[in-house]
Amino acid sequence: MEQQKLSGIFKSFNTESEFISATRIGSGHINDSFRISATGLRQFVLQRINSNIFKDVPGLMQNIFRVTDHLDFKITRGDPQAAGLQALRLIPAKNRMRYLEDPEGCFWRLYNNIDGTTSYDLVTDPGLAAEGGRIFGQFQLLTADLLADGLTDTIPRFHDIDKRLETFRQIVKKDPEKRAAEARHEIDFAEKRSDEMRLILKLGRENRIPLRVTHNDTKFNNILFNSSGKAVCIVDLDTVMPGYVLYDFGDAIRTCANTGAEDEENLNKVRINMELFNAYTRGYLSVARSFLNADEINHLVFSAKFMTYIIGLRFLTDHIDGDHYFRIHKPGHNIIRARAQFRLLETMEERYDEMTEEVRCRMSDV
Repeated sequence: MEQQKLSGIFKSFNTESEFISATRIGSGHINDSFRISATGLRQFVLQRINSNIFKDVPGLMQNIFRVTDHLDFKITRGDPQAAGLQALRLIPAKNRMRYLEDPEGCFWRLYNNIDGTTSYDLVTDPGLAAEGGRIFGQFQLLTADLLADGLTDTIPRFHDIDKRLETFRQIVKKDPEKRAAEARHEIDFAEKRSDEMRLILKLGRENRIPLRVTHNDTKFNNILFNSSGKAVCIVDLDTVMPGYVLYDFGDAIRTCANTGAEDEENLNKVRINMELFNAYTRGYLSVARSFLNADEINHLVFSAKFMTYIIGLRFLTDHIDGDHYFRIHKPGHNIIRARAQFRLLETMEERYDEMTEEVRCRMSDV
């Protein structure tokens, strides 16, 4: 994207700094992100919001403001539960809004840059995994007093398995790109497990697990670490909305404790890494055990299977539909992703008892 255009967008925000340059950053599938270097040795993160995915941009931005402002208040006042965190803040636009719509109808937002931090697409260090678990537990703890029903559903029924299966089956039936035949093995794999995967939705409908403020996209690369390996900030808040903590834990395990990349083609490299699972679980429960109820705790391991399944299902659906949702970087990228997720799920099924025992042991720790 032209530097001149990004400079013009940046000038529309209240920064008291002048644009120097922009560099594309991030490995996300949805939004476009740029690190802005500005005068005064300052840096910012400028993002173009994908309004094809997020239909209600004002609602989305209100969610982000409420959560970041809530966390910023606790961090700034020195709340012990917020110890070690750095605040992510929205920079207001000169139109007094928290975002900007450009003449082409694109939506933009600007954050402060969390200096001296890095993120990881692939985790190999159990210490980092434990830190990741701790900070997501901390995020849920700090937002536990923020009313979930006061937030907008930025993507309605985002992790609703009934909706995802309905969409999947409709797309398979239509087969618009004539790709279903080549994906028959993956389609059968998904259907075989479809009934089991309704469990979390059932628990919610029976009021056995509460709606909470949840992140809903707890990929490990949404955690920023400082140079000492301490997790200091959680980013990518587009999907913060009412949800079940099981979704957050499960998606974190899916990305943290996978020995392969999300799009690994060599399935022999893909499996659940028990050392990383144990470390993340230890870090998470060191905080979250203080507020989780019994049903949430008892289904943490299942949630890892569920989130791996539903993301694999979404990759598979998008592949059959013609790759309209997830950004692809090569032909067949989404079915490659789906196969990697389903292989990871198989290894979780094989190690399920060990994973369950780890949670039990962590809950019995004094």
